[in-house]
Amino acid sequence: MGGQACVLYGAAQVSKDIDFIVFESDSNIERLLRAHDELQARRIAVPRFDPELLSQGHAVHFRCRAAGVEELRVDVMTRLRDVSDFESLWQRRTTFIDDAGNEFNLLSVPDLVVAKKTQLTKDWPITELLVSIHYRENGDSPTREFIEFWLRETRTPELLVELCSRFASEVAAMKTQRPLLDIALSGDLDALRVAVDAEIRVEQAKDRANWEPLRKELEQFRHAERGQGRTESSVS
Repeated sequence: MGGQACVLYGAAQVSKDIDFIVFESDSNIERLLRAHDELQARRIAVPRFDPELLSQGHAVHFRCRAAGVEELRVDVMTRLRDVSDFESLWQRRTTFIDDAGNEFNLLSVPDLVVAKKTQLTKDWPITELLVSIHYRENGDSPTREFIEFWLRETRTPELLVELCSRFASEVAAMKTQRPLLDIALSGDLDALRVAVDAEIRVEQAKDRANWEPLRKELEQFRHAERGQGRTESSVS
């Protein structure tokens, strides 16, 4: 659901860890624990591994020690801000199979773009590239869902102008949802860049607000673990 997915889609060159969103059920959590045992994964930060904390939106962070994956970091979540439930994500997933037959299930590009709309400045060029790649690959045979996705999430001014020119009727239906489409219709690139930047700042503020109560909880967890003298623990 993170950087590795972006690498496979061609929107990034490298990622230092692997982020997973997992289906939250007792049997699946048991499978996750077995996988971490096989990887010799150890928790490296707060919070502790707890399905209830995952369901609140926290991520749990691990470092692997097994041969072949030494020092690989793995981050696990079960819920993402403004992203659909897991069943919907799974139905829309993209599956890659490599030359060795290994299967990789990724968030679809539209879902990945929403997941990457964070407070981090580095994530926004990636979302921009993901949308551009998706349009380049599907622009010759657009579906209604694809057109709505492009008009909703494109932040490249030149591409926005092209989309508004090409899909005028869809733009008319979506202008109330995204007012800057009116600017794109005018073709004023300078004004459009200003509007896109403002839109990004709003999304970053939303992400900060979402994480603020979780960050406060993390500080409480850190203080509690320092009091116990713990620096690194097992999955459990």
